[in-house]
Amino acid sequence: MADRDELQAFTSIMDALVRISTSMKNMERELLCPVCNEMYKQPVILPCKHNVCQVCATEILLQRGYMCDPNSEPNSPASSPATRSPRMGRRVVPKQERLLKQGFGTYPGRKRGASHPPAVLFPCPPCQCDVDLGERGLGNLFRNLTLERVVERYRQTVNISSAIMCQFCKPPQLEATKGCTECRATFCNECFKLYHPWGTQKAQHEPTPPTLTFKPKGLMCPDHKEEVLLYCKTCQRLVCQICRVRRNHNGHKITPIISAYQALRDKLNKSLSYILGSQHIVQGQISDLEESMRQTEVSGARAQEEVLQLIGALRSALEEKQATLTRTIAERQKDRHNVLEAQVWERQALLENSGLVSYSQEVMKETDQPCFVLVAKQIHERMQRAIEGVQSFRPAACAPLPPFKLDVSREMKLLTDLHFVRAPDAPVIDTQRTYAYDHIFLSWRLPQDSAPAWHYTVEFRKTDPKHKGLKLWQRQEEIWGLSTVLKGPDTDSVYVLKVKGYNKAGYGEYSEDIYLHTPPAQVLNFFLDSSCGFPRDRLVVSKDRRAVRSVPGVPMLFAAERLMTSCHVSMELVLGDVAITQGRYYWECSVDPSSYVLKVGVGQESKLQELFQMPQDMVSPSRYDPDSGHDSGAEDATLDMSPAFAFLTIGMGKILQSHGSLPNSRDPTGCTIPLPPRLGVCLDYEKGRVGFYDAVSHRSLWEGSVDCSGPVCPAFCFIGGGALQLQELVSIKHERKVTIGGFTKAE
Repeated sequence: MADRDELQAFTSIMDALVRISTSMKNMERELLCPVCNEMYKQPVILPCKHNVCQVCATEILLQRGYMCDPNSEPNSPASSPATRSPRMGRRVVPKQERLLKQGFGTYPGRKRGASHPPAVLFPCPPCQCDVDLGERGLGNLFRNLTLERVVERYRQTVNISSAIMCQFCKPPQLEATKGCTECRATFCNECFKLYHPWGTQKAQHEPTPPTLTFKPKGLMCPDHKEEVLLYCKTCQRLVCQICRVRRNHNGHKITPIISAYQALRDKLNKSLSYILGSQHIVQGQISDLEESMRQTEVSGARAQEEVLQLIGALRSALEEKQATLTRTIAERQKDRHNVLEAQVWERQALLENSGLVSYSQEVMKETDQPCFVLVAKQIHERMQRAIEGVQSFRPAACAPLPPFKLDVSREMKLLTDLHFVRAPDAPVIDTQRTYAYDHIFLSWRLPQDSAPAWHYTVEFRKTDPKHKGLKLWQRQEEIWGLSTVLKGPDTDSVYVLKVKGYNKAGYGEYSEDIYLHTPPAQVLNFFLDSSCGFPRDRLVVSKDRRAVRSVPGVPMLFAAERLMTSCHVSMELVLGDVAITQGRYYWECSVDPSSYVLKVGVGQESKLQELFQMPQDMVSPSRYDPDSGHDSGAEDATLDMSPAFAFLTIGMGKILQSHGSLPNSRDPTGCTIPLPPRLGVCLDYEKGRVGFYDAVSHRSLWEGSVDCSGPVCPAFCFIGGGALQLQELVSIKHERKVTIGGFTKAE
C-alpha cells in the first residue's frame, strides 16, 4: 500500500514537472526576437505593440538607408562594438537609438526653420507592414524592461545562460566575475580593479553579478530623459512631468502612473483569470479540432477509396467494352474471309491446271462421235457457265473491311470534365421578398457560380431574449423551390431563419441568419368595401378589392382658392368590409409615396359614414385639415373621452406629426418622418388603443386611443390624388415533383 502511494506521488511529481517543462518551452516562443530568432536583448516596444531587439532594429534601419545621431550614444566603457557582449560582438553595430534618413534630421549645421525630417518607417516582421516611428526613430521608443526581466528569469530557470566573459581582457578572455551598472559592462577581478582605481569617482561604483543586460534604475522618457510618472490616456503613452506641460498633451487626460498600473493590472488579472478558468473550454475546443482533423483524415481516405472504386469501375467498363468491340471485329473479319475464300476456290477451277480443263482436254481426244456428243454437251454447259463467271466476275466483298470507327468525342469530353461534385454554396436570402405577416414567407437564391441544388432545408427557431438558453431549431426539409412558407408563427415574436442546399455531394453551407419580427397581433383579413357610396369618378377600386386609387377632383388653383375661404378640397373615404367588435387585430398597407394627402386609421363605422355624408363645405377644416397630423376625432370631445376615429396622416412620402407627438422622429424640425415601405396598424378593441408601426422594422410610429363602444373598421381617407395597396396574405404555389432519369426535380 505504501509503495502504491509512493508511486502515485512520484507520478504526480513527474506530471507536474512535465507540465512545467512544457509551459516553459511554450513560453520560450514568446521570448524570441522575430528578427534574429534569439532571446531578446535590450528589446524596444514598437508603436504596433510588438517587440524587437534594439540591435536588430538598428541593423534593419541601416539597411534601409537610415543613419544614427552621433549625440545620442551613451558614454561608457561598453560603447565600443568590439567590446560588447558575445552576441553583440559578432555584429558591426553602429551607434544607435536615434536613426534618421540620410540628408535629413537634427545634426550640427542644420538651419532653423528648415523642413521637418521625414518619419522613420520600420518594417515590423509580425505585422508585415511598415510602422511609423516618428522623426526620432528608435530614440522615440521605450525600452521593455519587463520583458528583459522575464528573459533573465527564464534563463536562470532553465539554466541556459552561458558563461559571461570579461569585455576588457585581451585574448584569451577570462570569465566575468563582476558587473557594473554605471559602466554597463562586465569585468573579471583584475579588469574591475583596473577600470575602477582607488581615489577616483569610478571607485564608488558598486559591483553587481555579471549579466548581459544592464537595466536602468527606472523607465526614462525618451524625449526628456526624465523618469516617467504619468500616463496619457488620450495618447495611451507614458509621459514625464515635462511632457505633461508641453503642447503635445494639451487638453489630454493624464493620470498618475499608479492609476494606470492598477487599472491595467486589474484588466490583465481578470483576463488571465478568465483564460485560466476556461481551460476546460479550450481543452474541449482542442478536442473538437482534433476530432475534426481525425474526421478529415477518415473522410479523405474514404474519398480516395471511392475515387479508386469509381475509376476502377470506369476502367472495367472500358475493358469490357474493348473486348466486345474486338470480338465483333474478329467475327466480321472471319465471315468476310470465308466468303472470299469460297470465291477463290471457284476462280481456281478455271485455271489451266484445274480438273475441269484437264478433263475437257481428255474428252477432246475422243473420236467416237456419238460418245463425244453425249459427253461434250454437258462439259460445254459447264464451260459456258465458267466463261460467264469470268466475264461477269465481281468480288463477293470489297477487299478492306468496312470502317469500324468509334466516336469517343463525347466520352472524352465527359472524362476530361470528370471532377468532384461540389455541394451547393450558401444560399442568399432575398430580403426584399422575405417577410412575416399571417405566415412567414422566405425566399432565397443561389450564388451565380454555385453548384445546383436538388432541394433545400430551412431551419428556424423562435428567439426569447428573456431566457439565455437557446430554443431548439425546427426544420423543414426537401423544399423543391426557392421559397417556402412557415405557417402558424407566434405573434409579436422574433424568428431566426437559415437555409442550405443539398445535392449528390451532400449539404452545403448555411446562409446567413435572418431575423423576422412577426406582427404584434392576429392578422385581420379584409377587403375594401366597394358599396360604401364613394364617387366612382374619383376613386377606383381594383377587381380584387385590395388596392384603391384616387383621382384629383378639383384643380389645384381652385383648391387654393377654396382653402383661402376655409373650405376643403374633395375628400373621399373608403372602409374595410370587416368590422371589429372584439379582440386584437393587425393589418398592413403600402402607400404610394407620391400621394398628396392620405389618411390611414380606424373609426366607428356609423360615425364615419354619418360624418362623410355631410356637405363637404360644411366640414370643419380644423377636424380634417391635411396638416393637422393625427386626427383626434370629434371636435367637441372632452379630454376624458376617446375619439370616434384615429388617423395617421401621410403626405408626399412623409408622415405628418401632430404637434411633435411622434417619439421616434428623426426629423430635426420635429414635423415629419419618412414614410416606410409598409405601414402597420394594430387595434386593441378591449383597451381602445390603436398603434401605427413601420411594418419592415416593427418600429412604433404612434399610438393613440379610439372609442370602441361600437363596431370599428379600417378606414382610408384620400385628399387629392393617391394610391394604396393592402398587404395580401402569405401564400405560395405548391410545386409538383417530377422524376426524370432517376433524378427528382421540381416542375
